[in-house]
Amino acid sequence: MKHVGHPLVGLSFSGAIGLTFLLLSCALEQYGVYWPLFVLFFYVLAPIPTFISRRLSDDSDVASNACRELAYFLTTGIVVSAFALPIIMARRAVIQLGACGLVMAGNIVIFVTILGFFLGFGGGDDFS
Repeated sequence: MKHVGHPLVGLSFSGAIGLTFLLLSCALEQYGVYWPLFVLFFYVLAPIPTFISRRLSDDSDVASNACRELAYFLTTGIVVSAFALPIIMARRAVIQLGACGLVMAGNIVIFVTILGFFLGFGGGDDFS
C-alpha cells in the first residue's frame, strides 16, 4: 500500500497559500472590495470536466480521445476565464491593480495545486 501523506500535505499547504493570496486581495484595507472572490467559482468548476471525462472514457491506448480532448478544452476555457476576470475588473476600476496581482498569484498557485492533484492522484483508482 502506498503512503500518500506527504503529497497530500503539500497540496493542502499550497492550496492554503493560494487561497491566502485571494483573501488578501479582498481583505486588505487599501483594497476593501470582495469582487475577486468570484474567482472561487472557477476553482470549483476547473476540475469537473476532467473528472467527468476520466469517468466516462475508457482507458484504451488510443492517442486521442474525443471526450478527454473536450474536457481539456473546457478546462482550458475555465482557467483562462479565471485569469481574465480579475484583469477585466482591474481595467474597469472595480478592483485595484494590487488586488489583481494578488488574485493572479493566487490563481497560479491554486491551478498548479489542481494540476499536482491530477498528476499525483489521477491514476486509476481501485474502486471503479
